Amino acid sequence: MRHTVAALLAAAVCAMAPAAHAADGEGPRAVTARVLGQSNAIVHGNGDRPEKLRTLTELLRDFLDTEALARLAAGSNLDHRSPDEVHEFLGLFQAFFVRTYVQRLLLFDAPDFAFGDETVSGDTARVATEVVTPNDRFAVDYVLRRSGSTWRATDIVVEGVSLAHNFRSQFDAAVAKGSFEGLLERLRAKAAAQEAS
Repeated sequence: MRHTVAALLAAAVCAMAPAAHAADGEGPRAVTARVLGQSNAIVHGNGDRPEKLRTLTELLRDFLDTEALARLAAGSNLDHRSPDEVHEFLGLFQAFFVRTYVQRLLLFDAPDFAFGDETVSGDTARVATEVVTPNDRFAVDYVLRRSGSTWRATDIVVEGVSLAHNFRSQFDAAVAKGSFEGLLERLRAKAAAQEAS
């Protein structure tokens, strides 16, 4: 089950009330708990699937720092790329990752979350959480960075596996077998398929 969940969350190329604003000085654990709690409320709340997808996407775009995650995942693959290529990659990755993450939340049918310790070092933090389903529980840690008066997630670690590193392996393989343009094409195709669904 754990490997299946990690694979679902890391699915790559080859979480109805409006979101509450972060309170000034809210710590990383509190931010994570608030966002995951709101995600659960949305999934359990009224509205059809498309409406829930839209609301979850809006909430999680504020919480997930997809640009930081994308740059970490892309690594050296962004070196020597034109500004237009980098801009397109970051946009495609954001749309793809947020939508994939949101769909996983809906697929899990709003599991419970257990919150562990937070570890803070300067402007970075790690929040230990567990996702609890009727049949299993597994570790999902959030790596966060301070952004203004709040915290945003820059990576998600599922059962010890970094999603950024998981993406990096897939992106490296895709570019090695083809080209960066080929990687963009795959991301375009994924984005189009998600929109169609």
